[in-house]
Amino acid sequence: MKLKTLMLINTVVAGVFGLAFVFVPGWVSANYGITADAAMRFMDQLFGANLVGIAVLCWLAQDAPESDARTAISWALFVFNAVALVVTVVAQLNHVLNALGWSSVVIFLFFTVAWAFFLRAKPAA
Repeated sequence: MKLKTLMLINTVVAGVFGLAFVFVPGWVSANYGITADAAMRFMDQLFGANLVGIAVLCWLAQDAPESDARTAISWALFVFNAVALVVTVVAQLNHVLNALGWSSVVIFLFFTVAWAFFLRAKPAA
């Protein structure tokens, strides 16, 4: 897989989830088995805003040449996904989420491994 392909996949996944969390946070939470009060909906919307920002970053950086900035972007996306993976696994093991929560584990695991691969291999764009 090329880095550009990973950026495009990250754009789509982060964009779709981000917009859903921003515009229909209660519905998204309900699908994961979480009852969303006003505070939870607010936190969902903040998370969604973060994902929308990641989608925009990946879209704009997809054609960036090899540089310190592109490496920094890759590190930031790796760290975000690695931390999100740990948080989601802990939540899943503590039965915070329903079975759909495992899909988030898989998504964060995929992106953690993919970004780690590109940080280690440093392939050409």
